[in-house]
Formats: sequence, C-alpha cells, structure tokens
Amino acid sequence: MSLQIFLDIATEAALAAGAVLKGYLGKVESETIEKRPGDLVTVADKAAEAVVLETLRRHFPEHAILAEESGKLGNQNQEYLWAIDPLDGTTNFAHQYPFFAVSIGLLINGVPQVGAIYDPFHSELYRAAQGLGASCNRRPISISQTSELSKSLLVTGFAYDRRETSDNNYAEFCHLTHLTQGVRRSGSAALDLAHVACGRLDGYWERGLSPWDITAGVIILREAGGKVTAYDGSDFKMESGRILATNGHIHQSLSEELGRAREVWKVEKKG
Repeated sequence: MSLQIFLDIATEAALAAGAVLKGYLGKVESETIEKRPGDLVTVADKAAEAVVLETLRRHFPEHAILAEESGKLGNQNQEYLWAIDPLDGTTNFAHQYPFFAVSIGLLINGVPQVGAIYDPFHSELYRAAQGLGASCNRRPISISQTSELSKSLLVTGFAYDRRETSDNNYAEFCHLTHLTQGVRRSGSAALDLAHVACGRLDGYWERGLSPWDITAGVIILREAGGKVTAYDGSDFKMESGRILATNGHIHQSLSEELGRAREVWKVEKKG
C-alpha cells in the first residue's frame, strides 16, 4: 500500500477529530480531569480520540496504535504503528487558548513516515509522507533560511514532571532567551514542529515527550527540509523523549548551546 493512501486516511481522521474539538471548545470546564499535576484530560480528548480510532480501525484493522488516552492497542512491535494525540495542547484547549491540534503519525518499522497535524482553530492542515514533501492546506512548505542563532526565533516546552526534577529545561530556556531573538512556549509539540517546518520558527527542543507528541511533526519537518536529532546532534531516538529540531542552518550552534546551558546556569545562580 502506498504512503499516499496512508496519508489520505490520516488526513481524514485528523479533520474529523478537529471537527469534534471545535464542537467542544468552551464547553469542557466542568469535565476536565487532572491526571497528574499540570496534565489535563477532557471529554474532548476522549471524543476526538474515539473518532480517530474508528477511522484507523475501519481502514487498517491489522495495524497497531499508540494513543495518548487509550494507550497501546495491538502488537506494538509490528511493522505499522500509528501514534496519535487527539488533542495536543489540552491545557490550552481547556482555557480556550487557541493553540492546540490533532496529531496523527505513522511509524513504519519504527521510523516516522506519514504525518497529519490539524489546527482546527486556525483551519491549518499540515501533512507529509516520506518522499512526498510537506504542505500546509495543500500548499508546499519549507523551513526558514535563518543561519545565525542570534537572529533566530525558537520554541520549547516543559514536561509535566518539571516540578519534581532539576532536569526541567529552565536552564536551557533562560540561556537561549539571552542568545536569540526570543524563545516561545506554546504548549503543543505538534504545532511547534509544524511551525518550524513552515518557517515561522527556526528551531525547537524539548524533553519528556511521547511518540504521539512528535511522530507526525518529525516527518513533516524532515520533508520540509528540516533536521531532527538528539540534543547532542546524534541520531534521534524516539524512545529518549528528547528532540532537537531546526531548519538545519542553526542546528549545530543550537546543539552546542544546549550542551553549555546547565553549566552557565550553575555559574549564574552562584553569582
């Protein structure tokens, strides 16, 4: 089966789930649950995920699924594994802050090869499949040409365990805020990657991520000409939960500064 068919089905599921989210926006306050400090789930998450699962199962009943709310479905070691987040940016959604998305990615033998990210509030659909390019609303997209870290605009995020661990990204955030034109924190990893892919942002890094957060975004960014690695520039490993994703031009310098950030932070705190 061609990657185009997988992409078309991922698109169908993303658009359907996005329609569900739009219907719930502003109506979930009394039905929001905190799974753990800072980690919310709403009735909208579950309703949107149900739509995605129904779509994927109807077309690909033999495929495995890894979903944020439903967990592992099917044999996770098989060739085809869908990683889905029905509502990436739940906290934003619960507060009616307009930055959230549906993210649907397909890993084939562990490699992200198909992705669809739908931002229903702004009606923006990002899509890509390996070798087929990346698009937003069916128009080709590509990364920015910013080549200096000092002229870049970055984005990052903070994991749910940031209150319990010193490895919480605060040092990196502060260090890079001083070295760039700014660092944003949006609350949606999927959209962060999509916005690097379309050139609105120049780079992104984060820790504490799950496959459903980034599978779709990784292939979209790569097909748009971007680069995805570990923090230190080595090969990206999905299971690490850490990602460095850029336009490629600032990749090495951003990687180097991520490596320096904690030592600089320690010195500044002592001072």
